[in-house]
Amino acid sequence: MSQLTLFSPAKLNLFLHITGRANNGYHHLQSVFTAIDFGDTLSFRTSTSQKLVTLMGADELTDDINDNLIVRAVETLAKRYPAYASSVQIVLEKHIPTGAGLGGGSSNCATTLIAINELWGLRLSADELIKIGTSLGADVPFFIFAHFHKTSAIATGIGEILSAIDLPDCGYLVLLPDEHVSTATLFGCDELKRDCPVYSHHALSGANFFGDNALFTNVFTPLVLARSAKVAHAFGYLCDLEHKIGTKVRMSGTGSAVFLPIPHKLNDTAINRLIDNAPCPALFARGLY
Repeated sequence: MSQLTLFSPAKLNLFLHITGRANNGYHHLQSVFTAIDFGDTLSFRTSTSQKLVTLMGADELTDDINDNLIVRAVETLAKRYPAYASSVQIVLEKHIPTGAGLGGGSSNCATTLIAINELWGLRLSADELIKIGTSLGADVPFFIFAHFHKTSAIATGIGEILSAIDLPDCGYLVLLPDEHVSTATLFGCDELKRDCPVYSHHALSGANFFGDNALFTNVFTPLVLARSAKVAHAFGYLCDLEHKIGTKVRMSGTGSAVFLPIPHKLNDTAINRLIDNAPCPALFARGLY
């Protein structure tokens, strides 16, 4: 195979708890991740260039293109399996905003690992790719897991311990305030809640993440709302819809994107009206699996 095009989905965190902190400084978390049908597209093809990887469409994402997780993913596989490595040209069609908590960079990284695994004929298993992905970013394993298992996932550890969870078919009204939230800053906040309880798989499998359940929140939400008027405005817009829609607004990851689960009772006209009235760019997405 010399050419391959893959969809690189965004994700939503239906809740996000910090359950502790390891001696090495890493935070332990528990979350439910779901991939959605909004995302980027990555095209790969083998190249005769002397350069290992040529990446187009990502010039504005990092100060140095070599810091991009797509490039780092290719370089990581090349170092591990030099006998299989060959030059590759990659074109990124970017739609997921950076710093939104939608996992765009991690998804691109995971998609690259999956694609290079095929292009170079490495035949690595999902578990092997997840192990490599963990070394590149905490959210990368989920996207690999979702791709191979076609499912949402419960995540623990630093995000690398994953188990499948079945979720009801659901749509999401996602608002994208023009705000880049620093993950490192949020993790360093003294007021971050780091002692959330760990719930069993059984408890999570029967939980309602879409309703007003005080057990399942995003611990970063109050930190972001206090620091960003734009996110607070978008969050407030969705809060005003909660009673009418019957679901609870959430924030995804440590980023600026906020979303409201949308039940099937709303038709396209009603959904489009909600998008048109939103105070910032908005979209309607469905769970991918």
